Amino acid sequence: MKRGRGGMEESEMRSAIEELSLVVKDKPSDKIGPTMAVLRQDIHQNIQKLDKMYESDPSVYSNVVEILKKEAREGIARKPSSCSRALVWLTRSMDFTVNLLEKLEKDVAQSLEQVVEDAYITTLKPWHGWISSAAYKVALKLIPERKAFIKLLIAEEEDYDMLKEEMRELISLLLPLLDDIHSILRSFHLDKLKAK
Repeated sequence: MKRGRGGMEESEMRSAIEELSLVVKDKPSDKIGPTMAVLRQDIHQNIQKLDKMYESDPSVYSNVVEILKKEAREGIARKPSSCSRALVWLTRSMDFTVNLLEKLEKDVAQSLEQVVEDAYITTLKPWHGWISSAAYKVALKLIPERKAFIKLLIAEEEDYDMLKEEMRELISLLLPLLDDIHSILRSFHLDKLKAK
């Protein structure tokens, strides 16, 4: 749990919605288990890479399009250490997250393992090589039970219906951003980039 602006405890979902709401307005934990922790770490590294480029010259790299233009000019956009590749994988991770939340919200009977597997097959598997796919299969075995996972997402004063509403709200904020980013990636011919 995190402390909200008013000092009250809030759910991780509510915190994500508030953070994303700020991004939309300005438009340009280990508790969840080892499998999701790996995804979170990957997301964090990709954000750090983009942030480092931004910090190198905020007046020039004020948005991702400028970063992509620079790397395209230099011919490094497809290199493993590029910010372009970081943005591609960050976007795919967010695609996975949205897909996972949609499935969790809509199908209450499915096990978390099945929900994660379906989201993975739809969003990440087409871009993974055999090493990443093999690692995923191992990670899938470490997925917590659905009830335990949902319990981690719900704040003390919330119920499952409130959580589902927060999921819908977060999805509605993420989808337009992801559509914009996918369009940008297509314009730079980065949308079909596969894992090395």
